[in-house]
Amino acid sequence: MKAMILAAGLGKRMRPLTDHCPKPLLPVAGKPLIVHHLERLKRAGIEEVVINVSYRAEQIMGALGDGSAHQLHLHWSVEPQPLETGGGIRKALPLLGEAPFLLVNGDVWCDRLPSAAALTEGDLAHLILVDNPEHHPNGDFALDRGRVTPMGEPRLTYSGIGILHPELVAREPLGAFALAPLLKQAMAKQRVSGEHFSGHWVDVGTPKRLAELEQHLAQP
Repeated sequence: MKAMILAAGLGKRMRPLTDHCPKPLLPVAGKPLIVHHLERLKRAGIEEVVINVSYRAEQIMGALGDGSAHQLHLHWSVEPQPLETGGGIRKALPLLGEAPFLLVNGDVWCDRLPSAAALTEGDLAHLILVDNPEHHPNGDFALDRGRVTPMGEPRLTYSGIGILHPELVAREPLGAFALAPLLKQAMAKQRVSGEHFSGHWVDVGTPKRLAELEQHLAQP
């Protein structure tokens, strides 16, 4: 199974840290945030990783190269302008192929990665859901007997990690578009499964949360 890391964002919430450094290269616990992802993917048995880039793309590509330093094969999907999550995935499909792939938001930290077996036949996505953080108290979706639904209680937050089938976005025209509406359409057809992960997860979206993650990882 291949993986895709979403790393094309502008990092506006991280300013001023991202004025001269793209968010994936911001250091945490002694190494760039995206390197933590690469190391975790390698431990999970992933060998090929597609990374979409836009803002300061040359810096990210120059820092990681072909991935050989991390015993991975990296493929780059360059976006002259950010295409949002859905559009970024759609553009990268020729690199991802026709099989389901692991999707990881580049600005999250999580100890959980699902296996390919988590996506059952006929489903378009399997999502990792987490408890709602303080900055997102109303959550995104609900979980009902292993199926993800747009409505219902209790509310949970999409972690930014999941298994996606290319069919979810393959029929969309190239260009910028969000992923959430397509997920909701698939949910309405009972084609999205999920699981609740209660371990450590961080949306590393602001300097404050980056500092909190640094402090957490510094603990023995």
